[in-house]
Amino acid sequence: MTEQRLPSPVGPAWSRWVGRFLARGVWAADVVGAHRVPRTGPVLLAANHTGVVDGPILIGVAPRPTHILVKEEMFHGPVGLLLTAAGQIPVDRQGGRAALTTALGVLRRGGVVGIFPEGNRGRGDATSARAGIAWLALNGQAPVVPVAILGTRRTGESVGHVPGFRRRLVVEFGDPVVVERAPGVSGRAALVDANEAVRVALSDLVTRASARSGLVLPTDGPDGRDGPDAEPL
Repeated sequence: MTEQRLPSPVGPAWSRWVGRFLARGVWAADVVGAHRVPRTGPVLLAANHTGVVDGPILIGVAPRPTHILVKEEMFHGPVGLLLTAAGQIPVDRQGGRAALTTALGVLRRGGVVGIFPEGNRGRGDATSARAGIAWLALNGQAPVVPVAILGTRRTGESVGHVPGFRRRLVVEFGDPVVVERAPGVSGRAALVDANEAVRVALSDLVTRASARSGLVLPTDGPDGRDGPDAEPL
């Protein structure tokens, strides 16, 4: 992946102001622990995912301009043009290798990449995580900062629901997680261990943030039924 093919850092620099307006003006987002995000160097933000506005909220409250991996289907029409201009990274649900390569390039130039490790919008409890973020953390030598996003979807609301005006939201950044491949450990084993470390850190943060804020996760899946079913991204 050449530098010319990477998304421009200009996009996240201006789009974060749009996200900030949404987070602080349209909705009432409380932000906790933003100082835990390293100020320089490559960083991965790993957030739980319950609703359609999680991405814009994360962009708006992150202390550094952020490129977020977004499902490829969103890159059509006016929304697609906006996402491209904002420097976001399309993800092919059938593969994802191109998106990971692009994200790795962003990390290697010292940028910030945001990922929803669950790979879907659902209950947001981080009971599962895809290995893409662990691969990026290991190959990009980037710390992973877990991010709990609460309030964007309530029980009974669809994953595409847009929260009402001035709804209270909470975004909490956790302590960075550093993963490394230890000597003598296979690449596959290192990937599994790193992925589980990130998942546990995110799940624990979501649980603690929910207890502190009083904002609970939705108890239903995206189709309105109880359970872990989720719409794939």
